[in-house]
Amino acid sequence: MRVNLKALGCRLNEAELETWARQLQREGHRIVDDSEEADLVVLNSCAVTQEAVRKSRHLIRRAARENPKAKLVLSGCYATLNREEAEGLGVDLVVANENKAQLIDIARDELELPVMPAFSTDPGESALFRLGRQRAFIKVQDGCRYRCTFCIVTVARGEERSRSIDDIVAEIDDLHAQGIQEAVLTGVHLGGYGSDLGYGLDRLIRAVLERTGIPRLRLGSLEPWDLPDAFSELFENPRFMPHLHLPLQSGSDSVLKRMARRCKTADFARLVEQLRKDVPDINITTDVIVGFPGETEAEWQASLAFIESIAFGHIHIFAYSPRSGTKAAEMPAHVPAELKKARSRALHEVSERLKRANFERFLGRALPVLWETEKAAQDHRLEVFGYTPNYLRVAARAEPGCALGNRITPARLMAVADSGDHVLAESVSDSSPSCPSRR
Repeated sequence: MRVNLKALGCRLNEAELETWARQLQREGHRIVDDSEEADLVVLNSCAVTQEAVRKSRHLIRRAARENPKAKLVLSGCYATLNREEAEGLGVDLVVANENKAQLIDIARDELELPVMPAFSTDPGESALFRLGRQRAFIKVQDGCRYRCTFCIVTVARGEERSRSIDDIVAEIDDLHAQGIQEAVLTGVHLGGYGSDLGYGLDRLIRAVLERTGIPRLRLGSLEPWDLPDAFSELFENPRFMPHLHLPLQSGSDSVLKRMARRCKTADFARLVEQLRKDVPDINITTDVIVGFPGETEAEWQASLAFIESIAFGHIHIFAYSPRSGTKAAEMPAHVPAELKKARSRALHEVSERLKRANFERFLGRALPVLWETEKAAQDHRLEVFGYTPNYLRVAARAEPGCALGNRITPARLMAVADSGDHVLAESVSDSSPSCPSRR
C-alpha cells in the first residue's frame, strides 16, 4: 500500500509519525508525499488551542476531499478529546492517544491492510531520510504529571510513561545506520523522562552518547525546573548539542502563578546565567504566551522587560487562545483580541532584535554545520541551509552537483541575512574542489 502521513502540532506528533513510517516500511508499504497518491492516509492531530482544533478538522476534510478512495486513520489529541466529532467527519478509524503505540497493528486489523514482508525495506533507508530528513525526532516518553492552567495536552496524553533506554538506543542506532545524523529526544514532559523507571533524563542522555555513534544528539522542549544538578557537564561531550529550548511562557511572576508554572522569573534568570557561564556557546530559546487572562499592562511591561533582559536566541510567540476544558478558559478578564495582537507585534520586534544580536555574537566563527535543504539561487548555483550545533540557521552557496546534503562540514559565519532569520556563511574546507560555498 501507498501511505501518506501528516502531523499537526508538536514535535512529539512528528516523532510518532516517524515511528509509524518505519513500521509501515517493515511491513512492505511505501511512504508517499502526496495524499492523492495514497491508499491509506494517517493524520496525527492537535488540540493544544482552538485554532489547532480548527486546523485538525480542516486537515481531515481536505484529506477526505482530495482522495475519497483512501482509507483515513486519525489519531492525536483532537481525536482523543473530540472522538465523536472526529468520527462524524468521515474518517475510517480513530485511534486514541493511549493506543498510539499500536496504531499500525490496530489499523491492520480493523481496515484489513495487506502485509507484504517480501517487499519490506528493513533494514535499509528510512522513510524520512528518503524524503530528505537528516534529523529524527525520537519519542522517549508520553504524558505529564503537571497541570498548567492553559494546557489541554496533559488531559489528552494522560499519565507519564517512559520508554526503556534499550529501546531508545536501538532506535537511534537503527536510524544512524540508515543515514540519520541527528537525533532529537522529545516527549510531552521530556524532563519527566524516567519518573516511572526510577532514574532521570540525564541517565538517558549519557547512555545514548556512550552506546550509539549518532553524530548529534539534541533535546526538544524542556521545562526549566527539570534540569538536574550538574546538567551542564553533559555538554562536555561535543556530540550533545549546546541548545536548550526552555519554555518561559511569561516574564511576570503574577501571570506565571495564574498559569500554575513552577519556575519564577528569578529562578529562570539564575538558571540561564549558570548555563551560559558553564556552556559559553549555548543558545537558549523559549515559548511565550501573550495576553493570558487577566494580563494587565503592568504585567505585560514587566514580562517584556524580563524577556529582553534574558536575550533569548529565538522566541516562539503564541497569542493566548481559550481552550475548553482548561482552568484558564474559565478565568475572568480575558484580554481583547486587538490588544493581544498589539502585544504580539511588540514582542515580535523584540524577538527579531534579540535573534539578530545572538547571530552577531558568532560572526567570524567557523562552526560545523549539518546541511539539510537546498534550493536554486538566482546565480544558477545552489543555496544550501543547515544548522550549527547551537541551532543557528545557516545558508551558503554551492555549485550544482555539490552534495552537501546530510553532511557536517565547517562553515565560517560571515553576516546576518537581510531577513534576519539566518546567517550567511562560506565553506571553510571541503573534500571536493567543485564545492565552493562563497558569497
